[in-house]
Amino acid sequence: METEFTLLLSTTGGVLIGLSAVLLMLTLGRVMGATGILTGVLAPASRSDFSWRAALVLGMITGPAAHFFLRGEMPEISVPGSMPMLLVGGFIVGLGVTFGSGCTSGHGVCGMARLSKRSISATLTFMVTTAITVFVIRHVIGG
Repeated sequence: METEFTLLLSTTGGVLIGLSAVLLMLTLGRVMGATGILTGVLAPASRSDFSWRAALVLGMITGPAAHFFLRGEMPEISVPGSMPMLLVGGFIVGLGVTFGSGCTSGHGVCGMARLSKRSISATLTFMVTTAITVFVIRHVIGG
């Protein structure tokens, strides 16, 4: 299994994520954690709280449509796992988000930028767990 990495696309994506996180913090004083944003759409605290969260989620959903409009083709999505494996993985990620008080975007992008010790610790845990998971799947299980 080979992982595709393109410097220009990866850098552009990182810059856009960082810029959007900074703009959200500057304009609303909120951290851009994707899981927390989605939770706020599903169970909003107020109408104004729902509005910005829904707009952000809508932007995430309509991204592939913008790609199609600009490039004339849908982005390629390849998931090298079975549906049961994806469901188990999603459940494990949900547990991690719950017990870690946030997700990779909240801790890794925003928390580390604020030098939060909790976020740095959480991000290190994410990265080590990811490395172990990739090693087990690619070299032990053979996926």
